Amino acid sequence: MTALNDSQPILVVEAATAQGSVALLTAAHAPRVRRVSMGVGREDQLFPAIQELLTEAELSPGALGAVVCGAGPGSFTSLRIAASLAKGLAHGAGCALFAVPSLLLAAAALPSDLPAGRYLLHADALRGERYVQAALIHTGGRVEADGSLSRISTESFAAGTSAADRVVVGPEVPALPSRAAVWPDAARCLQVAGAWREVPVSLNDWEPEYGRLAEAQVKWEAAHGVSLPG
Repeated sequence: MTALNDSQPILVVEAATAQGSVALLTAAHAPRVRRVSMGVGREDQLFPAIQELLTEAELSPGALGAVVCGAGPGSFTSLRIAASLAKGLAHGAGCALFAVPSLLLAAAALPSDLPAGRYLLHADALRGERYVQAALIHTGGRVEADGSLSRISTESFAAGTSAADRVVVGPEVPALPSRAAVWPDAARCLQVAGAWREVPVSLNDWEPEYGRLAEAQVKWEAAHGVSLPG
């Protein structure tokens, strides 16, 4: 298994939030990117965006050196769509698939005038909870995780942190004033440091970090009083 090689074309697919993105990264050109809307009932925009980028760059899928997929946490349905596309592309291109934490893609999108330091990225986890990932933002834009991902109640998060340290991923939340509001950005993939770059994931076994069970499964189990198999 080889580490991510940024001298070869890299396709990045990110769909953890309502604003997804697809980016094509090549050594000879500035990142090409498409922003797409995600959500239940929306027409698929990820695959057409991927086709547009490859056509614009005059590349075939076989020219890709790697595919990178946002690993979540986030929307169950959108993450599954993105993961399926990424796996299919990596398989068809005969290249490796890497999984980058989506909250770190959001950290990489922070405004350049924000001071370097430690920030708490937080995103909606439904049912009165937030996903939280501490990230270190270095001068020059490089980001890395500072600890592991957690899921805590919105009330506890608000009480235990300050607005100056918080960065909301997605739309602003009135109950949680934050230093900035950002969306994960596929084009910022190479700014994200960490172990995810060292070893590709298995095309057969890898699944995104959904964060929690799908809402449909939760409702079904509540209605029937039994748990579905894992």
